[in-house]
Amino acid sequence: MGIVVLGAVFVDVKGYPLSTYIPGGRNVGRVEQVPGGVSRNVVEDIANVELRPTFVSLVDDTGMGEDVVRQLRNHKVNTDYILRTPDGMGAWLAVFDNHGDVCASISKRPDLRPLAALLDEKGDEIFRDADSIALEIDMDKELVKRVFAYARKYGKAVYAVVSNMSIAVERRDFLQQTSCFVCNLQEAGILFSDDYSEKTPAEMEELLRLKVRSARIPRMIVTMGEQGAVYAEMDGESGICPATRVEVQDTTGAGDAFFAGATIGLTYGKTLGQSCAIGSRLAASVICTSSNVCPRFLPEEFGLDVTVTE
Repeated sequence: MGIVVLGAVFVDVKGYPLSTYIPGGRNVGRVEQVPGGVSRNVVEDIANVELRPTFVSLVDDTGMGEDVVRQLRNHKVNTDYILRTPDGMGAWLAVFDNHGDVCASISKRPDLRPLAALLDEKGDEIFRDADSIALEIDMDKELVKRVFAYARKYGKAVYAVVSNMSIAVERRDFLQQTSCFVCNLQEAGILFSDDYSEKTPAEMEELLRLKVRSARIPRMIVTMGEQGAVYAEMDGESGICPATRVEVQDTTGAGDAFFAGATIGLTYGKTLGQSCAIGSRLAASVICTSSNVCPRFLPEEFGLDVTVTE
């Protein structure tokens, strides 16, 4: 079955200025519309490492929804558990500055509750043979409960990412059930009610070692942009993973690619530090392009010994 990914599909509308960006002013540039969403990006990133993930999600019952499914299928994602429903996809509108960073955005989240009936009906066949499970921890609470119930039933590791930390803060019991939780520096500050914006990687590593113990989160990774990432396990291991240096064009999808790489590494036997290095490489391959996802890699490039079944 490969890695099972659960979460939302978005349509990303992205605007790039052709000259110096003027906040509040008129900016001439280009506008692109591409499939997006944290989980949709993650599942395509995993597929682009020549693995065969399964995606559990919703799309619109329109031609655009079919285009999303067709693209994923072309990347050899198992799309058997994607439901078509009216208004099934979210939308993200973003404006970028001249450094490739988002300077303004608005998003509309989709309602994923129709997936509850799918999990009740087909959860056993979805999760029984999964290599691991990756999800957005801030999905509808009843969906997350169902996923963890199946994970316990079949002994599957759950790797979690977040798109809205304000929701995840209320779900610390779920974070304690994950095999690894990945978030960025700002999100970590919200989770632990502090401001880490001025912390160095060394300072953040020490803080994270203490925080995962007190919060009883088994393993956690915090990405720090150009400063790389720090990681810590509740029982001791911690470290710093430097960022891979590239010229930034568009930061969209970098965090998703990092999470995909870390999940791949941990699923297929790598240490936490090695998994962060895979995530860093995938993230770097995304930010030097305007794409939301990484290009094609082979598992052997990351030292993965994975038997893929078609």
